[in-house]
Amino acid sequence: MRRLTTESEVTTEIMVATERPWNVVVWDDPVTPMSVVVVIFKKIFGYSNNKCTQLMLTVHHEGRAIVWSGQRERAESYCVKLQVAGLQSTIEQDQ
Repeated sequence: MRRLTTESEVTTEIMVATERPWNVVVWDDPVTPMSVVVVIFKKIFGYSNNKCTQLMLTVHHEGRAIVWSGQRERAESYCVKLQVAGLQSTIEQDQ
């Protein structure tokens, strides 16, 4: 037996497939010590010490790093948490 799909089901599937993720970007600043950045990443994201250190070094050397990618609402939440912790952060849609 074959199930018929409605137009709204097809539209929803297309929208989900084409939606690009949102990136949380942390920007370098001359004030926050590198060790503090590692601790903030670990606390907010639960990443390993090595991953936090790698992300911090990327921010330090390249001026920015994408620290998380996914749904917009969660990206916004992470961005606010980072800002409250004293880091400069923004979100951008993945290209």
